[in-house]
Amino acid sequence: MKISFKSILLLFFLLLTPLSRADNWPHWRGPNYDGVSVEKGLPVEWSEEKNVVWKLPLPGGSSATPVVWGNKIFLVAQDEKQISLLCVGMSGKLLWTSKVADSRARPKGEKSFASPSPSTDGKRVYTMTGTGEVVAFDFDGNEEWRFNAQERYGKFRYGFGYHTTPLLYSGRLYLQLIHSGGAWVVAIDTASGKEVWKIERTSDGVAECEHSYTSPCLWQDGKQARLITHGNDYAIAHRLTDGKEIWRVGDLNPKSRYNRTLRFVSSPVAVPKLIVVPSAKGRGVVGVRPNAAGLIMTGDKLKGEQWRLTRGTPDVVSPLIYGKEVYLNRENGSILCLDASTGREHYSERAHAQTYRGSPVAADGKIYLTARDGTVSVIKAGLDFEVLSKNKINDQLTASPALANGRVYLRGFKALYAIGEK
Repeated sequence: MKISFKSILLLFFLLLTPLSRADNWPHWRGPNYDGVSVEKGLPVEWSEEKNVVWKLPLPGGSSATPVVWGNKIFLVAQDEKQISLLCVGMSGKLLWTSKVADSRARPKGEKSFASPSPSTDGKRVYTMTGTGEVVAFDFDGNEEWRFNAQERYGKFRYGFGYHTTPLLYSGRLYLQLIHSGGAWVVAIDTASGKEVWKIERTSDGVAECEHSYTSPCLWQDGKQARLITHGNDYAIAHRLTDGKEIWRVGDLNPKSRYNRTLRFVSSPVAVPKLIVVPSAKGRGVVGVRPNAAGLIMTGDKLKGEQWRLTRGTPDVVSPLIYGKEVYLNRENGSILCLDASTGREHYSERAHAQTYRGSPVAADGKIYLTARDGTVSVIKAGLDFEVLSKNKINDQLTASPALANGRVYLRGFKALYAIGEK
């Protein structure tokens, strides 16, 4: 078979073409904001001696997930002097470092002003810190705009600091600011850093319930999209054009047995036909239909409740919807697998008994569960519990993994690891 020069040239340029959008991990919960990747052939087994393509020592700790676009990885780190945005190449080489904000001290464990994860749209990288600094950088590390959210919207009043990751979608960066000093949802123009709209997020919550440590999530079905904020006793869906409330889920902290310390940390997750809303401290989880409307209390099937559990919520780790199942990875390592349409339990098991902070991710029929002691358990997706592997590195892991370019990227306290076939 004769191959033309034009065909050879086309093949050459295809090989030079940057990785497609499906290969990117632009948000802490991936390309579709749900922790799921279309990647195939990701590694299942690794150790310090096996399938670690490279390991890059980092200047400071963070629980923020790295993001990946094309051949660049972006992550944040805090040392004694500053909070920085780092850009790393595919070979594990540090390409550049840019200052995001001044630092007050080197973080101790999970306590860091660099907890919010960065995000990218392929044009800029957007960062936020626990000090309120919101900064956009281009892909060469040049600052394009910045502002301080505390100066614009009021001093933060949290018991344990600001840890919320803004949500980047369609030219806007959405900030969720829910604390005792006020409750606001804000849309920021990504090109200029200017405010597009701001709404007050009303609630009857009190005391520590006013402090939300969750991150907003996005529901989309290809035609419509909604912003979902979570905290201060409610999950609320907002219209993207102006922030107007569409529905809210109540009874997450029932008035009949109200807990004044029920601060939400676990974030909701959404797929086209279902939104899963967690609560805190072993209480309930709600499956919500996307066409919901109004105030949804226990048993409000007509308003949008699809199912509701009275117990079993993750306290820190966010839920995962994968295939026809919902996975609840609790902070002690237990895994509760539910039917996504009914909420019926398939199993409750434990892959590795440890403390969990990072949220599970999934690809190619496998689910990756990240424990703080550096162990990542890989389980088979589906109705039956099966552990495929347990993989240990000598670091602490509180950030969620990123899946891209055939690799699993793990952000430890000491280093960034690229896991893949060597």
